[in-house]
Amino acid sequence: MEIKAADVMKLRQMTGAGMMDCKKALVEADGDFNRAQEIIREKGKLVAAKRTDRETSEGAVLARIDGNKAILVSLGCETDFVSRNEQFQDLANAIADAAIAAKPADMEALKAVKMADGQTVEEAITAQTGKTGEKHALAYYALVEAPFIVAYIHKITGKLGAVVGFNKEIPAEAAKGIAMQVASMAPVSISAADCPKEVVDQEYQVAVEKTKEEQIRKAVEAALKKAGINPAHVDSEDHIESNTAKGWLTPEQAAQAREIKKTVAEQKAANLPEQMIQSIANGRVQKFFKESTLEEQAYQMGDGKQSVKDFLAGVDKDAKIVVFKRFTLSE
Repeated sequence: MEIKAADVMKLRQMTGAGMMDCKKALVEADGDFNRAQEIIREKGKLVAAKRTDRETSEGAVLARIDGNKAILVSLGCETDFVSRNEQFQDLANAIADAAIAAKPADMEALKAVKMADGQTVEEAITAQTGKTGEKHALAYYALVEAPFIVAYIHKITGKLGAVVGFNKEIPAEAAKGIAMQVASMAPVSISAADCPKEVVDQEYQVAVEKTKEEQIRKAVEAALKKAGINPAHVDSEDHIESNTAKGWLTPEQAAQAREIKKTVAEQKAANLPEQMIQSIANGRVQKFFKESTLEEQAYQMGDGKQSVKDFLAGVDKDAKIVVFKRFTLSE
């Protein structure tokens, strides 16, 4: 049957799909609009299934606040070109609006939330994937509850955002500054006390291994210097070979260096003072807390000499940060 341009345009307005996709769907449906819409929806599911392994490192991060609750949500896509498309931005905003209205507990619950047009969030994302031929996916979702909440979205890229909750209201500028701190400095927790145990354990193990390696390296370097060999000339097998070829090392020195590196390293590794290793490692973990927990970080919106904790105390001695969420599509 003949498919009129007006019918194609009508279906396009109903679905948002491309003109050719609408025409093909109407041809396949023999002019039946309901069936044509179903075909377009099925096409979206097919495209989505084919692109499940694609990365969605572009997109939008959005926040919404409603009283003492807020959401941070991200809709991802494959390319910057699509992320700047008006339809993509409209969908991302519609999802954020639906999320703050329903306040689902997690991402799976958000997918089932009905939007203003009657589709679920998941159905709307699948449909948009079909329209563009590019994977769309919920990249992140978090629900935050606190007596006072502030949000920050990086305006230039729109791909980075943070939501911070406080135990009480504080001046808007100070609250925004702390939200910007969270966005820019990516803290792992509010304080050392609530830093996840697995993170602390991992940092401690890394610190122990790094300390051991340093102690062994220092012992080896001292032995090499005592033997009259420059440690920088023998810090790798490639350097030993190239520096021997250049005449900077004699073959005898090269052999001696290899023997020193092997025997001294083994001896030092077998006799490392455990208490000293633990003490240095603990110091490194404390440094990690200072650099990576929000309260201990240097406040970047000021002169950098004050911690976030001290800055907040200067604003209001009773104010506390009780929760934060952060997400970026760039990581």
